[in-house]
Amino acid sequence: MQEENLHREQEMSEVSSFPDDIDLIITALERQPKQRGRYLISFGEYVLSVHEDVMIKYRMLKGNVFTKQELEEIVLADEKQRAYVQALKYLERKQRTRKELEDRLRQKELSQTVIEQALQRLQQEGLINDELYAKQWAVQRVSSQRKGKAWVRQELRQKGVDKALISEALSEVSQEQEYESCLVVGRKKWNQTRGEIMDRKRKTGSFLMRRGFSGEQMRKVINQLIRENGEAEEEMEHFSFD
Repeated sequence: MQEENLHREQEMSEVSSFPDDIDLIITALERQPKQRGRYLISFGEYVLSVHEDVMIKYRMLKGNVFTKQELEEIVLADEKQRAYVQALKYLERKQRTRKELEDRLRQKELSQTVIEQALQRLQQEGLINDELYAKQWAVQRVSSQRKGKAWVRQELRQKGVDKALISEALSEVSQEQEYESCLVVGRKKWNQTRGEIMDRKRKTGSFLMRRGFSGEQMRKVINQLIRENGEAEEEMEHFSFD
């Protein structure tokens, strides 16, 4: 049923079947059920589905007259509005990157030109800001989620953030912040690990590296954990997982 409704809406938004070179008079307006803000505009036997904002902008009132060319422009404007509204819905729960929104809109079978215009509008309104997003994400992931910078870098790459913005965001996370997070998760892993000290070093070190911490941070943390536990063995200078 949902697929049938979608197909019907696509048919109603198809202007190519409308007759050329005649006046098209609006004969009826009907609010679409379960389609918030959308209306069915009837021109006799021909029907369009448009958003309320578009309908108001183009004064689509009963009795008003349009040409096929004018309706084609209206359909394009409606597609732009649909892309914008879909993006806003996706942003309702949390902030997204430009690439995440673009991928989502492509799933709606919108043209690339329309998607680009919607994204540009969102950027101008401050609703997309990859620079701010990257900075907030980096701080949150390192300080709250206890991830290393390498992990965060990979996450932001997957989200489509520009490499320069990623580097800038990570540069604002201090070595001390990353070290403190590394120490917290490292200490927990160390205390959960049993066996000889070399086994504990190896397991804890591997764990920290998988979380995206650098070899330098990992060595500093394990040396600190050895001191905390009063281990007699020498501190780590080099570390291998072989």
